[in-house]
Amino acid sequence: MRKKVTVVGAGNVGATTAMRIIEKELADVIMIDVLEGVPAGKALDLCEAAPVEGHDCKITGHTATYGEAKDSDIVIMTAGIPRKPGMSRDDLLSINMGIVSSSSKKIASVAPNAILIIVSNPLDAMCHAAFDASGFPKNRVIGMAGILDSARLRAFIAMELNVSVENIHALVLGGHGDTMVPLPRYSTVSGIPITELMPPDRVESLIERTRTGGAEIVGLLKTGSAYYAPASAVVEMAEAILKDKKKILPCSAYLEGEYGINHLFMGVPVKLGANGIEEIVRIRLTDEEMKALHHSAAAVRSVVDDMKRVV
Repeated sequence: MRKKVTVVGAGNVGATTAMRIIEKELADVIMIDVLEGVPAGKALDLCEAAPVEGHDCKITGHTATYGEAKDSDIVIMTAGIPRKPGMSRDDLLSINMGIVSSSSKKIASVAPNAILIIVSNPLDAMCHAAFDASGFPKNRVIGMAGILDSARLRAFIAMELNVSVENIHALVLGGHGDTMVPLPRYSTVSGIPITELMPPDRVESLIERTRTGGAEIVGLLKTGSAYYAPASAVVEMAEAILKDKKKILPCSAYLEGEYGINHLFMGVPVKLGANGIEEIVRIRLTDEEMKALHHSAAAVRSVVDDMKRVV
């Protein structure tokens, strides 16, 4: 019997996520959206692509009903309004908080053992909204951010050095936003730190482009935000969980003292397996890196505090 994944939100990120899950034959997929006909239409379109793509995973779409999500193994939360040009992630706070909280409560009632992966922005704050609304333990509420940010840095390194992306590993910690913390010491090409392969000004340029990577795409698209790379990132998380891979990936996790941060979702390396976050991996940071991480934590906490005031 195949695993079951529910994707809440059938917009660009949600639909692309659903497509990649079924084409990789990871699970059957349920798509839920408030827009009448949209999830069913996209699901039918994907069903009709299945004979060409050669997979037998099932996908169905439903409007504003959560019953079909019953007993899902993973629920991926992509619902919410997207960023528009000139809009910060924090501008999305009030509207998306209501959407994520309401959806998380409904999911908890029909899929109490699911693992929640949050993609909605502002990411780290929405993890808090889902955590509080669902009542799930901290290992089963995870934010998708670090994988996307690290993937962007990896892509930029590959462009800069004209090498294969397969040779590159990179690590980005902290909140998903302008205060994220890319770590050049832990970013390598075939094991060689990028600090050995390019001058400091080029390293700093790539770091800055990574920090503004989402805004760069928003500015180019004019009418939306990124979705191909976010979908790929969240599917990597889902695959690690569904296959119990014990994969070390940077994700937004609820910290209780790790890295000196308490009661806050922040991007850190974690081990992902069948139980969700099975370990928060502690790496040695320099004083400067730790200072940057705590600066990012302060920015995230400010947004979380704003969210509580909205409530």
